[in-house]
Amino acid sequence: MGDGIGRYRGTESKLAQWLRRRPRKPAEDAPSREELLLASAAAGLPLAPAAHPVGYRCSCERIGCPTPARHPLSFAWQTQSTTDPEQIERWAQGQPQANFITATGMVHDVLDVPLEAGRAALERLLAEGVEVGPVAQSGDAPDGGGRALFFTATRGTPEDEDEWWPCELDCHPETMDEHPGLRWHCRGSYVLVPPARLPGDRAVEWIRGPEHPLPDPLTLLEALTDACARHADRYDEHGDHHAVAWPLTR
Repeated sequence: MGDGIGRYRGTESKLAQWLRRRPRKPAEDAPSREELLLASAAAGLPLAPAAHPVGYRCSCERIGCPTPARHPLSFAWQTQSTTDPEQIERWAQGQPQANFITATGMVHDVLDVPLEAGRAALERLLAEGVEVGPVAQSGDAPDGGGRALFFTATRGTPEDEDEWWPCELDCHPETMDEHPGLRWHCRGSYVLVPPARLPGDRAVEWIRGPEHPLPDPLTLLEALTDACARHADRYDEHGDHHAVAWPLTR
């Protein structure tokens, strides 16, 4: 099943081009870091402080940190995560360089896919009139790297545990053929929340902000898996099929 917009002709639609080249707001009109964090909290996303980049390294003390600037500061991040605006203001003001994570599986889940696949899926979903919630992108770069993060309502803990997809879904080769490149962040996982900075002058930013209602994840799943399958087929040609998404468990 195709994404159906410009792909069969080898061209890109105007939406795809806009996603790559959308103009940035003038600095004086852009919301501040604190305002963006408070908007996420107001939407119900529980937040906790995270590490930040120091050049190409991580601000944490771990030598050779495997996920620089992408992990929480505290091992108690699940209980620490909050939507309380006063606490978030204290953190933001007291740690002006810190990134923030949002804990998934409480209020929301996140479907995390390669950025190129996410852009194609978003284009298809919007064209089909599907209600898409907040969407963030991380690590956009000319080499095609990065991830797209689709924020959805949480499925919680289904009675049938076979229906629960762990966040390590795409870390194991035996699962790649069925759901290539897709990671479902739910219970016990987290993602960075915009605005966040990554090593190498990369960033995590909103494509669609947290003001959009959280959709049922199952309404997005077909478009995302189709787009991921196409992305994996293209990456097979370059020998990068098993690239691992982030974050890894700390």
